[in-house]
Amino acid sequence: MHDKKRKYKTCKRYDVPGHVHELTFSCFRNQPLLTERRRCLWLAEAIEAARQKHVFLLWGWVFMPTHVHLIIWPTMENYSISKILQSIKQPVGRKEITYLKNKHDPELECLETGQAKPKYRFWQDGGGFDRNITDSDILRAALEYIHLNPVRKNLVETSTDWEWSSARDWAGLDCDILEVDKDSFDPGM
Repeated sequence: MHDKKRKYKTCKRYDVPGHVHELTFSCFRNQPLLTERRRCLWLAEAIEAARQKHVFLLWGWVFMPTHVHLIIWPTMENYSISKILQSIKQPVGRKEITYLKNKHDPELECLETGQAKPKYRFWQDGGGFDRNITDSDILRAALEYIHLNPVRKNLVETSTDWEWSSARDWAGLDCDILEVDKDSFDPGM
């Protein structure tokens, strides 16, 4: 019998000053882990903390049941998208795993990796998706794409109906979850 080695999609990151980043990362085994409100609120808190720590502007976000889309613009000369993502993902995974362990929740089994370390995982291993954006048309299209994701997946009729999205903020509707930095948005780049 042959040992099957897992292949993970690799992601080459380019931390180039002045570039906007469209980021996508997924829940472990593409499970719909972001259907629980507490998890989404923890994710919003982690993004806000990472925004303060790593000094980036948030121009768009959508939390889908199985994955997350972010459009950010790091404003520091030296930055690391990998460290930004680590600051966002790690606290959410730790909180959820601790929460499930403390409640002796059988859902914890869904996060088992089958390995000794890590025994549990909330986020899919691997690089996810990272695209550097330097063109204003691509930036506008990326923002529209992520906002329409819940509509394409038949979760809502219009993008502003999805609670877990910056579409509401961009439309001027109440959004008390995670505000975007609209004042700094430069579609002309």
